[in-house]
Amino acid sequence: MTGRVAVVGGGIAGLATAFHLQRAGADPVVFERADTPGGIVAPPVEVGDLLLEPGPDSLAARKPGGAALCRSLGVALIPPGATGAMLWTHAGLVPYLAGTAFGIPGDVGDVLRWPGLSRRGRLRALADLVKRKPRDGVEESLGALLRRRLGDEATDRAIAPLLAGLHAGDVDLLSASATFPELPAWESSQGSLIRGAQAARRSAGRADPGPMFLRPRSGMRELVDALVERLGDRVRTDAEVTRATDGEVRLTDRTSESVDAVVLACGAPAASAVLGPAAPPGLSAIRSASTGVVFLAYPSGTASALPLATGFVVPRGEAPMSAATFVSRKWPEDAFGDRAVVRCYVGGDGVEDVLEATDGDIVDACARYLDAVLDLPAPAASRVHRWWHAMPQYELGHVDRVRTIREELPAGIFLLGSAFDGVGVSDLARAAEETAARALARAGAPRKEPA
Repeated sequence: MTGRVAVVGGGIAGLATAFHLQRAGADPVVFERADTPGGIVAPPVEVGDLLLEPGPDSLAARKPGGAALCRSLGVALIPPGATGAMLWTHAGLVPYLAGTAFGIPGDVGDVLRWPGLSRRGRLRALADLVKRKPRDGVEESLGALLRRRLGDEATDRAIAPLLAGLHAGDVDLLSASATFPELPAWESSQGSLIRGAQAARRSAGRADPGPMFLRPRSGMRELVDALVERLGDRVRTDAEVTRATDGEVRLTDRTSESVDAVVLACGAPAASAVLGPAAPPGLSAIRSASTGVVFLAYPSGTASALPLATGFVVPRGEAPMSAATFVSRKWPEDAFGDRAVVRCYVGGDGVEDVLEATDGDIVDACARYLDAVLDLPAPAASRVHRWWHAMPQYELGHVDRVRTIREELPAGIFLLGSAFDGVGVSDLARAAEETAARALARAGAPRKEPA
C-alpha cells in the first residue's frame, strides 16, 4: 500500500477530501475535468464594475463541518450584515417572525397574529397542536407532512418557499426525512411541529446560537483558493477520468495511474459514467434540477430601498424568481457604495423552462417584480448565470437509495457529494472528512498528527 488516493472531482467535496487525506499522511491527487477547480463555488463574475460570486454565498454556521474546515485552513469567517428573511405576498414583503424554526413559529400568539397568512390559514395551522400523529411510520414527502400538520395555505404560502427553495425542488416530491429530518422527528417526539419549534426555540435560548450563516471575508471562493493552495500540484485541472477501478484510474489522454483507493466526488451522472458496468443502478435514479442566478446592480442612491433583511422567498408560481438575496445588505462591501445589489434565483424542479428565455427577458422580468415591492429603478448592470443540472432532488426513498448505492460500490471506491450528503458547503465538508477517513483505512497510509 502506497497511500495513493485518486479523488475524481475538484469541487468543495473533492478538494476537502484531498485536504484531509493529505493532513493524515496519504498521497491524494485530484482530477478535475474543468480548467478551474471549485465546482459550484465558482470564481466571481463581472456585473458592471463589480465582481460577484454565482455560487453559494455562505455556509451554514450551525452545522460545524464548514466552519471547522475553514479553521483548519486559517480562513477567518464573518457574519452577515443583516438578518431575517421576508415573504413575498400580494400586499408586499412580510418579515418572517423572529424565533421561527424552518419557517414554523414556536409561539402560538405569533401564529395567530402573523399577516403572511389569512385568518383561516392561521387557524388551520394551529390545528397542528391537536392533530394526532400517524402510526404507520411510512415515509412522507415534505409537502405531505406539512399539509397534514399545518394545512395547504401555510405550506404553500409560508413554509414551502423557504424549505423547498433550499433544494430548488417541489415540496410535494422532496422526502421529508432526507431534506429536513428534524420535522418528522419533531412530530414523533413532540406530537406537533409547532411544539417542536417551541422546543427548538427553548433549546436555542439557553445559549447564544450565533448567526445562521457565515462566509470568508472576501467570499466563498476564498475557501476554494485556500484548499488549492494547500494541495498545490496535487490538483490537476483539464484532467478527465474515464474509468475507475479499485486499483487504477484512466484518463481521456489514455494515461492511467495506479492507486490504492478512489473517491468519486463528481456527481451522480459522472460517477455512473466513470464506474461503467460496475455502477450501482440507483445512481441513475437521482435527478437534478437546473437553476439560475440573476444579478441586478442598481444606480447610486438606491441602497436604502432595500429592507434591513437578507432577502425574500416567493410562493411557487407567484413571480419569475423563487427568492432574492439583498446582497448589499447581507454581505456589504465598500465596492457597492450606496448602490442596491440584488441576486434573484430562478428555475428549479418543474419550472426550469424560465432558463430557456433570453438573458434580457429574465432580467426584465425580475427587475419588474422587484420594482413592484421595492420601488427600484431599472438596474444599471445585470448578469444571468445558469447552473444546468446542478441541484440533486432528494425524492422519496432517497436515504435508502443512497445507502444501497454505497453498499453496492466496488471495493476501494468511495462516493460523496451533494447528490448524497446534503447540498450545503457545511454538509459537504462534514462528508469529506468522513470519506477521507474511510479511504485512508483502505489506502493504508500511515497516520500523522494534523499540520
